[in-house]
Amino acid sequence: MAPSIHPLIDNGLTKGSESFSGGTLSCLCATDKVEVTLGSNVLHNHACGCSKCWKPEGALFSVVAVIPRDLLSVTANESKLSIVDESAAIQRHACTSCGTHLYGRIEKEHPFKGLDFVHVELSSQKGWQEPQFAAFVSSIIEQGFDPKGIDAIRSKFKSVGLETYDALSPPLMDAIATWTAQKAGKLPS
Repeated sequence: MAPSIHPLIDNGLTKGSESFSGGTLSCLCATDKVEVTLGSNVLHNHACGCSKCWKPEGALFSVVAVIPRDLLSVTANESKLSIVDESAAIQRHACTSCGTHLYGRIEKEHPFKGLDFVHVELSSQKGWQEPQFAAFVSSIIEQGFDPKGIDAIRSKFKSVGLETYDALSPPLMDAIATWTAQKAGKLPS
């Protein structure tokens, strides 16, 4: 049996709605759930193979998207949230009871500061942007995945229409390079 890439990808993608206006994410606790409200749909939703992103039990990849920081608010049980790693660029806020990451926020100087990272599978609402690509695919090998199986993983992504990268997608890498060049004075701000 093939390993689970992620429940939102394993059986094909469900297209999101361009008119979807946001909703709520909840942790996995049975009661007293942490709730986060998102005031719009998300952007750049993608599968991520890095080792730091939260993923469902048994999945090889997380599915993570971004939303402007000012469109995210914690609306229930904020006291249960704690930052997983204070030194990480993306400070992932997780529920201290169930361990689910509700959002990630960048506080230091960074090209993506102002965008919060979220996992829309934590929402019961339908219409969220579907995954657009797969990033950091080879990173699952660093976590112990047999490299002999990586071609099958890439093929599975392609079979559902997702391009695979060992970094971010080209437009996001271009955004990082542009920000870096602007900071260095090589391009106008």
